[in-house]
Amino acid sequence: MNTTEIVNSLRQQGVDIWVENETLNIRSPKGVITQDIQAHLVEHKSEIVAFLQRDRNLDNSSPMPLAQGLSLQTIGRLIGEVGDESNPEFKQPIIDPRLMAQRLTVTFRPLKNGYKNTKIIKFRAELEQKFREHGVKVTPWQQATKDFCYEIKIPFINWKQSIKTRVVKTSINAVIDVDRLPSVRSRVETFVAEKLYQFYSRFILKDRKISVSGIARLIGWAEECAAKYVEDPTNTQIIVLTDLDQEFVNSQTPYQQKIKIGLNALIRTFSEIVIGVSDTQFSILNMNLSDSVFSRHEINNFVLKSLIPKVYVPILPLPLSKFKLGKFNPQESIYAKKLVTLSNYLAETNLFPPGSKLSEVIKRKSHRDIVNVIVNGRTGVSYGFVAYAEPPHYVGEIELTEKDWNSLDPVAELPINEVRQNAIGRRYLKTKIGAEYKFKQIPDIWILSARSGSNKTNLSLESDILRIGLTDRLLLELPQKVDSQLVDIKPSYDVYVMLAISLGAALYTPELIINGAPIVHFHGYPVFDWFKPNEFCVGVHNPSVPCGTYESGVFNFLGIASLANQQVKNHALVSLVEPDHGTNFIAHDLDYLVERLKTGCADGQIELGGKHFASLKAKVGEDEI
Repeated sequence: MNTTEIVNSLRQQGVDIWVENETLNIRSPKGVITQDIQAHLVEHKSEIVAFLQRDRNLDNSSPMPLAQGLSLQTIGRLIGEVGDESNPEFKQPIIDPRLMAQRLTVTFRPLKNGYKNTKIIKFRAELEQKFREHGVKVTPWQQATKDFCYEIKIPFINWKQSIKTRVVKTSINAVIDVDRLPSVRSRVETFVAEKLYQFYSRFILKDRKISVSGIARLIGWAEECAAKYVEDPTNTQIIVLTDLDQEFVNSQTPYQQKIKIGLNALIRTFSEIVIGVSDTQFSILNMNLSDSVFSRHEINNFVLKSLIPKVYVPILPLPLSKFKLGKFNPQESIYAKKLVTLSNYLAETNLFPPGSKLSEVIKRKSHRDIVNVIVNGRTGVSYGFVAYAEPPHYVGEIELTEKDWNSLDPVAELPINEVRQNAIGRRYLKTKIGAEYKFKQIPDIWILSARSGSNKTNLSLESDILRIGLTDRLLLELPQKVDSQLVDIKPSYDVYVMLAISLGAALYTPELIINGAPIVHFHGYPVFDWFKPNEFCVGVHNPSVPCGTYESGVFNFLGIASLANQQVKNHALVSLVEPDHGTNFIAHDLDYLVERLKTGCADGQIELGGKHFASLKAKVGEDEI
């Protein structure tokens, strides 16, 4: 096992490993550091120290411009990333795809003998070349895999089967495979596996939900897919190359039909990402159900700004350990009531497909269960969010003079030239507004948000709304009358994005949020001509990290912060685009946002899917952030 593999493996097992003053430091859960591992660490200490120092230097060397002089470390901590009990190490965001690439390792599953799809073979070779050119480590299949054995047991009928195979090591970030048409034998095996799963689900599980990897383990032995070769599905993504589905990428295909096509493609191939390929075009699809289409000559920019970010930033939910938990009464919150009103108004736009119905397009029960877990559970994504930000909460002076700033105290783990605090612990940020430096209090941020899996256009005031806070840590308040042990009530995947937009607005466009602000996200885009004066669009040329991730929150904060340079005092609405995924909107008024979205939908200027993204790319400059 090489240095990269041992460090990545330890981190996957919850080991905190770092270098300080040339000394190798390790904080490990009990039982992880075996005698063999300890001997390896001692033997290769110098190589590990050098690797970790290079790793740290990459963290601090991002050449991308940052918001108003703030470092990535500061932005990351401001929007709530401070580690958790299982991993106390702060994760500094990386937003430059070139640096992401240097941290990635991928492997290509060998092609079957006789595979003859020449356009995919050619694209596969080009993809491998571009990975290498951008600094991604490409590991041969034999080196990327190891021997593995597991056993399937079906009670009552006493059926047991030992499965021997090779699995992809946890240090591999992605496996690139091709779509493999099932043979007659595999069709029979799939039929048997499906019947066994139905039996197991009904009589053993009694229709209880299990994880995606658990379902895949029960039926994967019969599937001709790369997923059954993966040791850790939470760390290794599957990317499948297949023929381009012309119906899916057709701008005239209704988005509801694209949901059906996209979900079937992902579930059928057991993959996180599907790339459709033709002689002239290719597309990328993941659980965000984007339908972005690229010309073949765009492969270099596609790999760098679309594929590498998706591999580097897998879609994962925020664990509850990130939050300090509490309770609140939705009936006493005017902003909770405004959120319900917002959700009801948005029903007319048809911009929020109901997650509970998405699984109806899947025929097999095992695949339906996978979709239900991904969409309504906590191992996937939803299709939009609605939220309402409360006015920012301040204690004491909102803004200080430079003299007063200089008298403040440092804040632990934050740069003293960027953030300081007063005697009662209120933090102040040094940031550039236009041509001047301002010294602004960092307010407490509170948002009301729809819970994960709820119907975004028909929210229940009593059971569907959470109150999420951002102070010097993340806070989560559940509805007072809801028993979280009985009701699956969890925060949205998009917590970082909601909080980043709200905090950014408080610091850089305060007129947007002074009276509270509605925030929505859906998987579509407006045309450029839809925007009115004092409405702004940013983020069009960002790397396409999956929506709702920590890195996506950083990009949204940067987008809001960029507006501080425009000397505009009355922002009415801001559109924050997430390439390949959709658009976030924040507005100064609920009725204003609803009217603008309804009008855009009625006029065909706002639609789900990627139909209008090209107009934004063509007309929005790359220097917006």
